[in-house]
Amino acid sequence: MAKVVIENLVKTYPEKSGPGVRAVNGINLTVEDREFMVLVGPSGCGKSTTLRMIAGLEEVTSGTIRIGDRVVNDVLPKDRDIAMVFQNYALYPHLSVYENLAFGLKLRRFPKAEIAARVHEAAAMLGLEPLLDRKPKALSGGQRQRVAVGRAIVRKPQVFLFDEPLSNLDAKMRVSMRLELSRLRARLEATVIYVTHDQVEAMTMGDRICVMKDGEIVQVARPLELYNEPQTMFVAGFIGSPPMNLFPGALERAGDRIAFAERGAGAGGLRVSLPAGLTARGARHLDRPVVLGIRPENVHDAAGFAAAETAARATVKVELLEPMGAEAFLHVHSGQTPFVARVASGSRFTPGQLTEVAFDLQFAHFFDPESGRLWS
Repeated sequence: MAKVVIENLVKTYPEKSGPGVRAVNGINLTVEDREFMVLVGPSGCGKSTTLRMIAGLEEVTSGTIRIGDRVVNDVLPKDRDIAMVFQNYALYPHLSVYENLAFGLKLRRFPKAEIAARVHEAAAMLGLEPLLDRKPKALSGGQRQRVAVGRAIVRKPQVFLFDEPLSNLDAKMRVSMRLELSRLRARLEATVIYVTHDQVEAMTMGDRICVMKDGEIVQVARPLELYNEPQTMFVAGFIGSPPMNLFPGALERAGDRIAFAERGAGAGGLRVSLPAGLTARGARHLDRPVVLGIRPENVHDAAGFAAAETAARATVKVELLEPMGAEAFLHVHSGQTPFVARVASGSRFTPGQLTEVAFDLQFAHFFDPESGRLWS
């Protein structure tokens, strides 16, 4: 396997008039040997374009890509020692599963015995041995995706590239394939770069996650670090399901404490006093616009939440209770900002009802509304 190093990578698509469209804007990223790196972000953020440049399917406008010790900018895709798995499987419909798995090796003129050994090894890993004689049309979506993965495995490349490989599967099959890919990656000890727009896939599969927006890298971190310590409002609002609640407002003096007051909400708006541990930090930003961020699991039904020094209570109006089985999402608002609380399964609320919630502010984050970055 090999390390992948991207330096100052730019991709610009030319236009007949104008400077062109910059899809990737000078990014820098190192994927360590045998690391599972996930590129995640909304549609159009540049993640698939980045992957395709690593694969050699898109020309690099400027910057360098290294795989191992070699700069591969001008190396043909077939000579980069990578294998790519696409969203649409890309199987040959007239070939059997065995022939699909063996096709790339035959093109490279591998001996028949080695082809057979590699195909059967990959088929055993992926549970495809009973299906080797079938054509793709006789397979389920999950089985076809396993064949596409197997075709990459038989190559034994330095780097595996996955471009949203699970997006065509139904929800249950996606969960199953996530587990299969995670187990497989552990067995192969492979360097993997995996592109997805699904932050659940990113959180459950990646060693590290690279969050992209508008062709730039916003934050790179391990999944729990990214979840618990987002460095920008974009990351806070993108990672997590439901995402972090964000309240625009300001910090104000309230006696010997500091309080957060929701912006433009008048007397009925959200207003919570900061606990002692946050007061000193808040004092540095007194009377300045701020965005308060807090995740739904840190907003509780006050009736069932034990009093704590870091808790602040607020009266809210219920909009919707969304049962999810083991838990429920309570959609409420106080003032102008709707937000979500995670509450116990079986909780009973009705739309329009007034109730009290408790914010556990030890988990609060404060962001600069202009830059979008986390306040220290």
